[in-house]
Amino acid sequence: MTVLGGLMVGLFIAAIDQTIVATALPEIVSDLGGLDQLSWVIVAYLLTSTASTPLWGKCGDLFGRRQAYQASILVFLAGSLACGFAPSMTGLVFARALQGIGGGGLFALSFAIVGDIIPPRQRGRYMGYFTAVFASAGVIGPLAGGFITDHVGWRWIFTVNLPIGAVALVVTSVALRLPFPRRQARLDLLGAGALVAAVTTLTLVTVWGGDQYGWASTPIVGLSVASVVLFVAFFFWEARVEEPIVPLRLFRNPVTAVTLLLSFLLGPVMYGVSSFLPLYLQGTQGVSATNSGLLLSPNMLGLTVMSIITGRMTTRTGRYKHWVVLGTLLLALDVLLLTRLTADTGILLVGALMVVLGMGLGACMPTLSVSIQNAVPIADLGVATSTLTFCRTLGGSIGVAAMGAVLKLQVEGRLGEVAAANPLPPGVDASTLANRPTDVQALPDPLRGLVEGALAHGVATAFLAVAPVVIACAVIAWWFPELPLRDSSALVGSPGAKSPADAPTITAAPAH
Repeated sequence: MTVLGGLMVGLFIAAIDQTIVATALPEIVSDLGGLDQLSWVIVAYLLTSTASTPLWGKCGDLFGRRQAYQASILVFLAGSLACGFAPSMTGLVFARALQGIGGGGLFALSFAIVGDIIPPRQRGRYMGYFTAVFASAGVIGPLAGGFITDHVGWRWIFTVNLPIGAVALVVTSVALRLPFPRRQARLDLLGAGALVAAVTTLTLVTVWGGDQYGWASTPIVGLSVASVVLFVAFFFWEARVEEPIVPLRLFRNPVTAVTLLLSFLLGPVMYGVSSFLPLYLQGTQGVSATNSGLLLSPNMLGLTVMSIITGRMTTRTGRYKHWVVLGTLLLALDVLLLTRLTADTGILLVGALMVVLGMGLGACMPTLSVSIQNAVPIADLGVATSTLTFCRTLGGSIGVAAMGAVLKLQVEGRLGEVAAANPLPPGVDASTLANRPTDVQALPDPLRGLVEGALAHGVATAFLAVAPVVIACAVIAWWFPELPLRDSSALVGSPGAKSPADAPTITAAPAH
Protein backbone atom coordinates (compact mmCIF):
# COMPACT_ATOMS: atom_id res chain seq x y z
CA MET A 1 0.00 0.00 0.00
CA THR A 2 2.97 2.34 0.57
CA VAL A 3 3.96 2.08 -3.09
CA LEU A 4 0.38 2.64 -4.25
CA GLY A 5 0.17 5.71 -2.04
CA GLY A 6 3.30 7.12 -3.64
CA LEU A 7 1.92 6.43 -7.11
CA MET A 8 -1.36 8.14 -6.23
CA VAL A 9 0.54 11.21 -5.03
CA GLY A 10 2.42 11.39 -8.33
CA LEU A 11 -0.78 10.98 -10.34
CA PHE A 12 -2.57 13.59 -8.26
CA ILE A 13 -0.01 16.36 -8.72
CA ALA A 14 0.16 15.69 -12.47
CA ALA A 15 -3.63 15.72 -12.81
CA ILE A 16 -4.24 18.76 -10.61
CA ASP A 17 -1.78 20.84 -12.62
CA GLN A 18 -4.11 20.54 -15.62
CA THR A 19 -6.65 22.78 -13.85
CA ILE A 20 -4.99 24.51 -10.89
CA VAL A 21 -3.74 27.37 -13.08
CA ALA A 22 -7.18 28.42 -14.35
CA THR A 23 -8.19 30.55 -11.35
CA ALA A 24 -4.70 32.08 -11.04
CA LEU A 25 -4.51 33.41 -14.62
CA PRO A 26 -5.65 36.98 -13.82
CA GLU A 27 -2.95 37.36 -11.16
CA ILE A 28 -0.32 35.85 -13.45
CA VAL A 29 -1.14 38.35 -16.21
CA SER A 30 -1.14 41.20 -13.69
CA ASP A 31 2.35 40.21 -12.55
CA LEU A 32 4.03 39.06 -15.77
CA GLY A 33 1.98 40.70 -18.54
CA GLY A 34 1.78 38.83 -21.84
CA LEU A 35 -1.98 38.67 -22.19
CA ASP A 36 -1.65 37.39 -25.77
CA GLN A 37 0.19 34.30 -24.46
CA LEU A 38 -2.21 33.60 -21.63
CA SER A 39 -3.93 30.54 -23.12
CA TRP A 40 -0.56 28.88 -23.68
CA VAL A 41 -0.01 28.60 -19.94
CA ILE A 42 -2.68 25.86 -20.04
CA VAL A 43 -2.20 24.63 -23.61
CA ALA A 44 1.57 24.06 -23.25
CA TYR A 45 1.00 21.63 -20.39
CA LEU A 46 -1.79 19.75 -22.15
CA LEU A 47 0.19 19.57 -25.39
CA THR A 48 3.41 18.13 -23.98
CA SER A 49 1.69 15.81 -21.50
CA THR A 50 -0.44 14.34 -24.30
CA ALA A 51 2.41 13.97 -26.79
CA SER A 52 4.82 12.46 -24.26
CA THR A 53 2.44 9.87 -22.78
CA PRO A 54 3.14 7.07 -25.32
CA LEU A 55 6.87 7.85 -25.20
CA TRP A 56 7.03 7.38 -21.45
CA GLY A 57 5.07 4.15 -21.72
CA LYS A 58 7.57 2.79 -24.23
CA CYS A 59 10.53 3.94 -22.15
CA GLY A 60 9.09 2.07 -19.19
CA ASP A 61 8.82 -1.11 -21.27
CA LEU A 62 12.38 -0.79 -22.58
CA PHE A 63 14.34 0.59 -19.65
CA GLY A 64 12.29 -0.24 -16.56
CA ARG A 65 9.23 1.49 -15.16
CA ARG A 66 10.81 2.46 -11.85
CA GLN A 67 13.57 4.45 -13.57
CA ALA A 68 11.14 5.97 -16.07
CA TYR A 69 8.68 6.92 -13.33
CA GLN A 70 11.35 8.57 -11.20
CA ALA A 71 12.71 10.39 -14.25
CA SER A 72 9.24 11.73 -14.97
CA ILE A 73 8.94 12.97 -11.36
CA LEU A 74 12.27 14.79 -11.66
CA VAL A 75 11.26 16.39 -14.96
CA PHE A 76 7.91 17.42 -13.48
CA LEU A 77 9.56 18.93 -10.39
CA ALA A 78 12.13 20.75 -12.52
CA GLY A 79 9.28 22.22 -14.56
CA SER A 80 7.39 23.17 -11.39
CA LEU A 81 10.47 24.94 -10.01
CA ALA A 82 10.97 26.79 -13.31
CA CYS A 83 7.29 27.84 -13.26
CA GLY A 84 7.59 29.18 -9.74
CA PHE A 85 10.55 31.38 -10.66
CA ALA A 86 9.47 32.29 -14.21
CA PRO A 87 10.57 35.89 -14.95
CA SER A 88 8.18 36.40 -17.87
CA MET A 89 5.10 34.95 -19.53
CA THR A 90 7.27 33.37 -22.23
CA GLY A 91 9.42 31.72 -19.58
CA LEU A 92 6.32 30.44 -17.81
CA VAL A 93 4.96 28.90 -21.01
CA PHE A 94 8.22 27.03 -21.64
CA ALA A 95 8.36 25.93 -18.01
CA ARG A 96 4.79 24.63 -18.27
CA ALA A 97 5.79 22.67 -21.37
CA LEU A 98 8.63 21.04 -19.40
CA GLN A 99 6.27 20.34 -16.53
CA GLY A 100 3.83 18.71 -18.97
CA ILE A 101 6.52 16.34 -20.25
CA GLY A 102 6.97 15.04 -16.72
CA GLY A 103 3.21 14.97 -16.18
CA GLY A 104 2.78 12.74 -19.21
CA GLY A 105 5.09 10.20 -17.62
CA LEU A 106 3.21 10.28 -14.32
CA PHE A 107 -0.08 9.69 -16.17
CA ALA A 108 1.28 6.80 -18.21
CA LEU A 109 3.44 5.02 -15.67
CA SER A 110 1.26 5.24 -12.54
CA PHE A 111 -1.34 2.93 -14.09
CA ALA A 112 1.31 0.75 -15.75
CA ILE A 113 3.09 0.10 -12.43
CA VAL A 114 -0.22 -0.94 -10.89
CA GLY A 115 -0.35 -3.49 -13.72
CA ASP A 116 3.10 -4.71 -12.68
CA ILE A 117 2.41 -5.29 -9.01
CA ILE A 118 -1.31 -6.16 -8.84
CA PRO A 119 -2.83 -9.26 -10.54
CA PRO A 120 -5.62 -8.43 -13.04
CA ARG A 121 -8.23 -10.16 -10.89
CA GLN A 122 -7.38 -7.78 -8.01
CA ARG A 123 -6.50 -4.79 -10.16
CA GLY A 124 -10.01 -3.40 -10.68
CA ARG A 125 -10.28 -2.36 -7.03
CA TYR A 126 -7.05 -0.38 -7.17
CA MET A 127 -7.79 1.10 -10.58
CA GLY A 128 -10.98 2.44 -9.02
CA TYR A 129 -8.96 4.24 -6.36
CA PHE A 130 -6.60 5.72 -8.95
CA THR A 131 -9.53 6.82 -11.11
CA ALA A 132 -11.05 8.56 -8.09
CA VAL A 133 -7.78 10.38 -7.43
CA PHE A 134 -7.63 11.51 -11.06
CA ALA A 135 -11.23 12.76 -10.98
CA SER A 136 -10.88 14.58 -7.66
CA ALA A 137 -7.93 16.54 -9.01
CA GLY A 138 -10.14 18.09 -11.67
CA VAL A 139 -12.48 19.55 -9.03
CA ILE A 140 -9.86 20.40 -6.39
CA GLY A 141 -7.51 22.08 -8.89
CA PRO A 142 -9.41 25.36 -9.51
CA LEU A 143 -10.37 25.64 -5.82
CA ALA A 144 -6.79 25.08 -4.63
CA GLY A 145 -5.45 27.45 -7.27
CA GLY A 146 -7.76 30.23 -6.17
CA PHE A 147 -7.05 29.69 -2.46
CA ILE A 148 -3.26 29.58 -2.85
CA THR A 149 -3.23 32.59 -5.17
CA ASP A 150 -5.35 34.68 -2.81
CA HIS A 151 -3.36 33.85 0.33
CA VAL A 152 0.30 33.33 -0.65
CA GLY A 153 0.64 34.21 -4.33
CA TRP A 154 0.33 32.44 -7.69
CA ARG A 155 3.93 31.18 -7.78
CA TRP A 156 3.16 28.82 -4.91
CA ILE A 157 0.67 26.84 -6.98
CA PHE A 158 3.75 25.47 -8.75
CA THR A 159 6.37 25.33 -5.99
CA VAL A 160 3.99 23.48 -3.67
CA ASN A 161 4.56 20.50 -5.97
CA LEU A 162 8.17 20.20 -4.81
CA PRO A 163 7.67 18.69 -1.33
CA ILE A 164 4.70 16.61 -2.53
CA GLY A 165 6.64 15.25 -5.50
CA ALA A 166 9.64 14.60 -3.27
CA VAL A 167 7.47 12.32 -1.13
CA ALA A 168 6.49 10.30 -4.23
CA LEU A 169 10.15 10.12 -5.25
CA VAL A 170 11.30 8.89 -1.84
CA VAL A 171 8.48 6.32 -1.56
CA THR A 172 9.21 4.82 -4.99
CA SER A 173 12.95 4.81 -4.27
CA VAL A 174 12.58 2.96 -0.98
CA ALA A 175 9.58 0.71 -1.49
CA LEU A 176 9.24 0.08 -5.23
CA ARG A 177 11.17 -2.91 -6.56
CA LEU A 178 10.33 -3.97 -10.10
CA PRO A 179 12.52 -6.69 -11.61
CA PHE A 180 12.17 -6.43 -15.36
CA PRO A 181 13.61 -8.10 -18.48
CA ARG A 182 16.01 -5.57 -19.96
CA ARG A 183 15.51 -5.53 -23.73
CA GLN A 184 18.27 -4.79 -26.20
CA ALA A 185 16.55 -2.14 -28.27
CA ARG A 186 16.73 1.55 -29.06
CA LEU A 187 13.95 4.08 -28.71
CA ASP A 188 12.26 5.00 -32.00
CA LEU A 189 13.26 8.67 -32.14
CA LEU A 190 11.94 9.27 -35.67
CA GLY A 191 8.54 7.87 -34.71
CA ALA A 192 8.58 9.95 -31.53
CA GLY A 193 9.26 13.09 -33.55
CA ALA A 194 6.42 12.33 -35.97
CA LEU A 195 4.01 11.70 -33.10
CA VAL A 196 4.95 14.92 -31.30
CA ALA A 197 4.55 16.90 -34.55
CA ALA A 198 1.16 15.29 -35.27
CA VAL A 199 -0.16 16.01 -31.77
CA THR A 200 1.21 19.56 -31.87
CA THR A 201 -0.53 20.43 -35.14
CA LEU A 202 -3.79 18.85 -33.95
CA THR A 203 -3.63 20.77 -30.67
CA LEU A 204 -3.08 24.04 -32.54
CA VAL A 205 -6.19 23.29 -34.59
CA THR A 206 -8.28 22.76 -31.46
CA VAL A 207 -6.87 25.88 -29.74
CA TRP A 208 -6.91 28.33 -32.66
CA GLY A 209 -9.94 27.02 -34.59
CA GLY A 210 -12.99 29.21 -34.18
CA ASP A 211 -11.06 31.60 -31.92
CA GLN A 212 -8.04 33.22 -33.55
CA TYR A 213 -8.87 31.80 -36.98
CA GLY A 214 -12.04 30.63 -38.69
CA TRP A 215 -12.49 26.90 -39.17
CA ALA A 216 -12.27 27.31 -42.95
CA SER A 217 -9.25 29.63 -42.81
CA THR A 218 -5.96 28.75 -44.47
CA PRO A 219 -4.01 28.25 -41.19
CA ILE A 220 -6.59 25.87 -39.71
CA VAL A 221 -7.08 23.88 -42.92
CA GLY A 222 -3.31 23.69 -43.39
CA LEU A 223 -2.72 22.51 -39.83
CA SER A 224 -5.53 19.95 -40.14
CA VAL A 225 -4.06 18.51 -43.32
CA ALA A 226 -0.59 18.49 -41.77
CA SER A 227 -1.90 16.66 -38.71
CA VAL A 228 -3.57 13.96 -40.82
CA VAL A 229 -0.45 13.52 -42.96
CA LEU A 230 1.79 13.30 -39.89
CA PHE A 231 -0.43 10.72 -38.18
CA VAL A 232 -0.51 8.62 -41.38
CA ALA A 233 3.28 8.91 -41.68
CA PHE A 234 3.65 7.95 -38.02
CA PHE A 235 1.65 4.74 -38.36
CA PHE A 236 3.32 3.95 -41.70
CA TRP A 237 6.70 4.20 -39.98
CA GLU A 238 5.56 2.28 -36.90
CA ALA A 239 4.64 -0.68 -39.11
CA ARG A 240 8.26 -0.94 -40.23
CA VAL A 241 10.42 -0.08 -37.22
CA GLU A 242 11.74 -2.80 -34.89
CA GLU A 243 10.59 -1.19 -31.60
CA PRO A 244 7.62 1.07 -32.42
CA ILE A 245 6.36 3.69 -29.98
CA VAL A 246 2.83 2.36 -30.55
CA PRO A 247 2.99 -1.27 -31.76
CA LEU A 248 0.37 -1.88 -34.43
CA ARG A 249 -0.20 -5.35 -32.99
CA LEU A 250 -2.27 -3.60 -30.32
CA PHE A 251 -4.84 -2.82 -33.01
CA ARG A 252 -4.84 -6.39 -34.33
CA ASN A 253 -5.78 -7.75 -30.91
CA PRO A 254 -9.61 -7.57 -30.75
CA VAL A 255 -9.66 -6.79 -27.02
CA THR A 256 -7.13 -3.95 -27.16
CA ALA A 257 -8.56 -2.60 -30.43
CA VAL A 258 -12.09 -2.27 -29.01
CA THR A 259 -10.77 -0.92 -25.71
CA LEU A 260 -8.72 1.78 -27.45
CA LEU A 261 -11.65 2.67 -29.70
CA LEU A 262 -13.99 3.07 -26.72
CA SER A 263 -11.42 5.19 -24.89
CA PHE A 264 -11.09 7.46 -27.93
CA LEU A 265 -14.87 7.81 -28.36
CA LEU A 266 -15.49 8.45 -24.66
CA GLY A 267 -12.90 11.25 -24.59
CA PRO A 268 -15.31 13.91 -25.93
CA VAL A 269 -17.82 13.15 -23.15
CA MET A 270 -15.25 13.23 -20.38
CA TYR A 271 -13.59 16.47 -21.48
CA GLY A 272 -16.61 18.08 -23.14
CA VAL A 273 -18.75 18.13 -20.03
CA SER A 274 -15.98 19.66 -17.90
CA SER A 275 -15.48 22.33 -20.60
CA PHE A 276 -19.05 23.33 -21.48
CA LEU A 277 -21.13 22.86 -18.34
CA PRO A 278 -19.15 25.51 -16.39
CA LEU A 279 -19.74 27.82 -19.37
CA TYR A 280 -23.47 27.07 -19.16
CA LEU A 281 -23.62 27.60 -15.39
CA GLN A 282 -21.74 30.90 -15.52
CA GLY A 283 -23.69 32.28 -18.47
CA THR A 284 -27.23 31.22 -17.58
CA GLN A 285 -27.18 30.83 -13.79
CA GLY A 286 -24.78 33.67 -12.89
CA VAL A 287 -22.45 31.29 -11.06
CA SER A 288 -18.83 32.44 -10.57
CA ALA A 289 -15.99 30.57 -12.24
CA THR A 290 -14.86 29.00 -8.95
CA ASN A 291 -18.36 27.98 -7.92
CA SER A 292 -19.13 26.55 -11.35
CA GLY A 293 -16.16 24.23 -10.89
CA LEU A 294 -17.42 23.34 -7.43
CA LEU A 295 -20.85 22.52 -8.87
CA LEU A 296 -19.17 19.82 -10.96
CA SER A 297 -18.22 17.97 -7.76
CA PRO A 298 -21.27 15.65 -8.07
CA ASN A 299 -19.47 14.28 -11.13
CA MET A 300 -16.51 13.39 -8.90
CA LEU A 301 -18.85 11.86 -6.33
CA GLY A 302 -20.57 9.62 -8.87
CA LEU A 303 -17.27 8.64 -10.47
CA THR A 304 -15.55 7.87 -7.17
CA VAL A 305 -18.36 5.75 -5.76
CA MET A 306 -19.01 3.89 -9.00
CA SER A 307 -15.35 3.21 -9.77
CA ILE A 308 -14.83 1.71 -6.31
CA ILE A 309 -17.97 -0.42 -6.61
CA THR A 310 -16.98 -1.53 -10.10
CA GLY A 311 -13.47 -2.45 -9.01
CA ARG A 312 -14.59 -4.42 -5.99
CA MET A 313 -17.23 -6.33 -7.92
CA THR A 314 -14.77 -7.09 -10.71
CA THR A 315 -12.35 -8.49 -8.15
CA ARG A 316 -15.10 -10.59 -6.57
CA THR A 317 -16.61 -12.02 -9.78
CA GLY A 318 -13.81 -11.82 -12.34
CA ARG A 319 -16.30 -10.39 -14.85
CA TYR A 320 -16.18 -6.89 -16.25
CA LYS A 321 -17.92 -6.59 -19.63
CA HIS A 322 -21.30 -5.73 -18.09
CA TRP A 323 -19.73 -2.71 -16.37
CA VAL A 324 -18.66 -1.29 -19.74
CA VAL A 325 -22.17 -1.87 -21.10
CA LEU A 326 -23.78 -0.24 -18.06
CA GLY A 327 -21.37 2.69 -18.11
CA THR A 328 -21.87 3.51 -21.79
CA LEU A 329 -25.66 3.26 -21.41
CA LEU A 330 -25.58 5.68 -18.48
CA LEU A 331 -23.40 8.08 -20.47
CA ALA A 332 -25.69 7.88 -23.50
CA LEU A 333 -28.73 8.59 -21.30
CA ASP A 334 -26.95 11.47 -19.59
CA VAL A 335 -25.83 13.14 -22.84
CA LEU A 336 -29.33 12.85 -24.29
CA LEU A 337 -30.72 14.57 -21.20
CA LEU A 338 -28.06 17.29 -21.50
CA THR A 339 -29.37 18.07 -24.97
CA ARG A 340 -32.55 19.30 -23.22
CA LEU A 341 -30.78 22.04 -21.26
CA THR A 342 -32.45 25.44 -21.27
CA ALA A 343 -31.73 28.72 -19.51
CA ASP A 344 -34.36 27.73 -16.92
CA THR A 345 -32.93 24.30 -16.04
CA GLY A 346 -32.38 24.13 -12.29
CA ILE A 347 -28.97 23.68 -10.71
CA LEU A 348 -30.23 20.63 -8.79
CA LEU A 349 -31.11 18.89 -12.07
CA VAL A 350 -27.69 19.75 -13.49
CA GLY A 351 -26.13 18.27 -10.36
CA ALA A 352 -28.15 15.07 -10.77
CA LEU A 353 -26.97 14.79 -14.37
CA MET A 354 -23.41 15.19 -13.11
CA VAL A 355 -23.86 12.27 -10.75
CA VAL A 356 -25.12 10.07 -13.61
CA LEU A 357 -22.22 11.16 -15.79
CA GLY A 358 -19.73 10.31 -13.05
CA MET A 359 -21.33 6.91 -12.56
CA GLY A 360 -21.00 6.16 -16.27
CA LEU A 361 -17.35 7.19 -16.35
CA GLY A 362 -16.68 5.35 -13.10
CA ALA A 363 -18.01 2.13 -14.60
CA CYS A 364 -15.97 2.52 -17.82
CA MET A 365 -12.59 4.07 -17.04
CA PRO A 366 -11.07 1.59 -14.55
CA THR A 367 -12.63 -1.33 -16.41
CA LEU A 368 -11.02 -0.34 -19.70
CA SER A 369 -7.64 -0.08 -17.95
CA VAL A 370 -8.00 -3.57 -16.45
CA SER A 371 -9.19 -4.98 -19.79
CA ILE A 372 -6.26 -3.74 -21.88
CA GLN A 373 -3.63 -4.69 -19.30
CA ASN A 374 -5.10 -8.18 -19.02
CA ALA A 375 -5.00 -8.65 -22.80
CA VAL A 376 -1.35 -7.79 -23.57
CA PRO A 377 1.96 -9.51 -22.83
CA ILE A 378 4.35 -8.06 -20.27
CA ALA A 379 6.48 -6.54 -23.01
CA ASP A 380 3.60 -4.28 -24.09
CA LEU A 381 2.11 -3.46 -20.69
CA GLY A 382 3.47 0.07 -20.47
CA VAL A 383 2.82 1.08 -24.05
CA ALA A 384 -0.70 -0.38 -23.98
CA THR A 385 -1.59 1.55 -20.83
CA SER A 386 -0.11 4.80 -22.14
CA THR A 387 -1.83 4.37 -25.52
CA LEU A 388 -5.15 4.00 -23.71
CA THR A 389 -4.57 7.33 -21.97
CA PHE A 390 -3.36 8.91 -25.21
CA CYS A 391 -6.47 7.79 -27.13
CA ARG A 392 -8.78 9.22 -24.46
CA THR A 393 -6.97 12.58 -24.48
CA LEU A 394 -6.78 12.69 -28.27
CA GLY A 395 -10.48 11.92 -28.59
CA GLY A 396 -11.23 14.58 -26.00
CA SER A 397 -9.23 17.21 -27.90
CA ILE A 398 -11.00 16.50 -31.17
CA GLY A 399 -14.40 16.23 -29.52
CA VAL A 400 -14.10 19.47 -27.56
CA ALA A 401 -12.99 21.31 -30.70
CA ALA A 402 -15.97 19.96 -32.65
CA MET A 403 -18.39 20.78 -29.82
CA GLY A 404 -16.91 24.28 -29.56
CA ALA A 405 -17.45 24.84 -33.28
CA VAL A 406 -21.09 23.73 -33.01
CA LEU A 407 -21.66 25.91 -29.94
CA LYS A 408 -20.25 29.01 -31.60
CA LEU A 409 -22.26 28.44 -34.78
CA GLN A 410 -25.51 27.99 -32.85
CA VAL A 411 -24.93 30.95 -30.52
CA GLU A 412 -24.08 33.21 -33.46
CA GLY A 413 -27.29 32.17 -35.19
CA ARG A 414 -29.46 32.81 -32.14
CA LEU A 415 -27.75 36.14 -31.39
CA GLY A 416 -28.43 37.19 -34.98
CA GLU A 417 -32.13 36.54 -34.41
CA VAL A 418 -32.03 38.45 -31.13
CA ALA A 419 -30.18 41.40 -32.69
CA ALA A 420 -32.79 41.70 -35.45
CA ALA A 421 -35.38 42.76 -32.86
CA ASN A 422 -33.19 43.98 -29.98
CA PRO A 423 -29.91 45.77 -30.78
CA LEU A 424 -27.05 44.16 -28.86
CA PRO A 425 -24.47 46.20 -26.92
CA PRO A 426 -20.97 46.35 -28.47
CA GLY A 427 -18.87 43.26 -27.78
CA VAL A 428 -21.76 40.86 -27.19
CA ASP A 429 -20.99 37.99 -29.55
CA ALA A 430 -20.32 34.25 -29.44
CA SER A 431 -16.59 34.64 -28.72
CA THR A 432 -17.22 37.05 -25.84
CA LEU A 433 -19.81 34.75 -24.29
CA ALA A 434 -17.42 31.80 -24.52
CA ASN A 435 -14.57 33.68 -22.85
CA ARG A 436 -16.54 35.81 -20.36
CA PRO A 437 -19.93 34.13 -19.83
CA THR A 438 -20.61 35.99 -16.58
CA ASP A 439 -20.89 39.23 -18.61
CA VAL A 440 -24.39 38.06 -19.57
CA GLN A 441 -25.65 38.92 -16.11
CA ALA A 442 -24.81 42.60 -16.64
CA LEU A 443 -27.24 42.91 -19.57
CA PRO A 444 -30.63 44.56 -18.97
CA ASP A 445 -33.88 42.61 -19.07
CA PRO A 446 -35.36 41.27 -21.31
CA LEU A 447 -32.14 41.18 -23.36
CA ARG A 448 -30.38 39.15 -20.69
CA GLY A 449 -32.97 36.36 -20.89
CA LEU A 450 -32.70 36.20 -24.66
CA VAL A 451 -28.88 35.97 -24.56
CA GLU A 452 -29.05 33.35 -21.80
CA GLY A 453 -31.41 31.35 -24.02
CA ALA A 454 -28.98 31.62 -26.95
CA LEU A 455 -26.07 30.37 -24.84
CA ALA A 456 -28.11 27.51 -23.36
CA HIS A 457 -29.24 26.49 -26.85
CA GLY A 458 -25.63 26.47 -28.03
CA VAL A 459 -24.48 24.25 -25.16
CA ALA A 460 -27.41 21.85 -25.60
CA THR A 461 -26.74 21.58 -29.35
CA ALA A 462 -23.06 20.90 -28.67
CA PHE A 463 -24.10 17.91 -26.56
CA LEU A 464 -26.50 16.85 -29.30
CA ALA A 465 -23.56 16.78 -31.71
CA VAL A 466 -21.68 14.34 -29.49
CA ALA A 467 -24.73 12.18 -28.69
CA PRO A 468 -24.29 9.86 -31.73
CA VAL A 469 -20.71 9.15 -30.61
CA VAL A 470 -21.85 8.11 -27.14
CA ILE A 471 -24.68 5.99 -28.54
CA ALA A 472 -22.11 4.29 -30.78
CA CYS A 473 -20.08 3.51 -27.64
CA ALA A 474 -23.11 1.83 -26.09
CA VAL A 475 -23.57 -0.28 -29.23
CA ILE A 476 -19.88 -1.23 -29.43
CA ALA A 477 -19.92 -2.20 -25.74
CA TRP A 478 -22.35 -5.05 -26.49
CA TRP A 479 -19.60 -6.66 -28.59
CA PHE A 480 -16.86 -5.84 -26.10
CA PRO A 481 -14.70 -9.00 -25.87
CA GLU A 482 -14.07 -10.28 -22.36
CA LEU A 483 -11.10 -12.43 -21.35
CA PRO A 484 -10.77 -14.29 -18.04
CA LEU A 485 -8.82 -12.17 -15.55
CA ARG A 486 -5.49 -13.65 -14.51
CA ASP A 487 -4.83 -14.33 -10.83
CA SER A 488 -1.09 -13.60 -11.06
CA SER A 489 0.65 -10.29 -11.60
CA ALA A 490 2.59 -9.49 -14.75
CA LEU A 491 5.90 -9.92 -12.93
CA VAL A 492 5.43 -13.64 -12.45
CA GLY A 493 4.07 -14.22 -15.92
CA SER A 494 0.83 -15.53 -17.29
CA PRO A 495 -0.40 -17.59 -20.18
CA GLY A 496 0.49 -15.89 -23.40
CA ALA A 497 2.85 -13.41 -21.80
CA LYS A 498 6.60 -13.42 -21.86
CA SER A 499 7.96 -13.65 -18.38
CA PRO A 500 11.46 -12.74 -17.20
CA ALA A 501 12.34 -16.41 -17.25
CA ASP A 502 11.46 -17.21 -20.84
CA ALA A 503 11.71 -14.01 -22.85
CA PRO A 504 14.32 -14.61 -25.58
CA THR A 505 15.66 -11.03 -25.80
CA ILE A 506 16.57 -10.62 -22.14
CA THR A 507 19.93 -9.95 -20.62
CA ALA A 508 20.38 -10.27 -16.88
CA ALA A 509 19.28 -7.18 -15.02
CA PRO A 510 19.13 -6.38 -11.31
CA ALA A 511 16.01 -5.35 -9.50
CA HIS A 512 14.94 -1.77 -10.03
